[in-house]
Amino acid sequence: MPKGQFDADAFFEALDKTRNNKKITWRKVAEEAGVSASTLTRMAQGKRPDVDTLAALAAWSQLKVDNFIQRDTHDSKPAENSIEDVAALFRADPTLSSDAKVAIEAIVRTAHEKLRNH
Repeated sequence: MPKGQFDADAFFEALDKTRNNKKITWRKVAEEAGVSASTLTRMAQGKRPDVDTLAALAAWSQLKVDNFIQRDTHDSKPAENSIEDVAALFRADPTLSSDAKVAIEAIVRTAHEKLRNH
């Protein structure tokens, strides 16, 4: 069975990108996600979130936690996090409709899949 470890730093960076894209403060993130502001401060200092905080932040940001699991080299997918980062930016854009967000994400994922081995 492959071993994995959660990359809390990469998850926090993706959260920060989402926050910046929404142009909101960390305090507002805490309020919207239903977590404490002090928890976000601890995460910024490299501390790992508890499972409930992780779930709340993943739901708020629409980030897929699985994309932040570091796996053994034989099981890793290094490009997945970069695609997830791009998708998170579109999902966080308040000027796009839900349908537009889904369509753009599908286009980006399809293009990446078709072109990544060329």
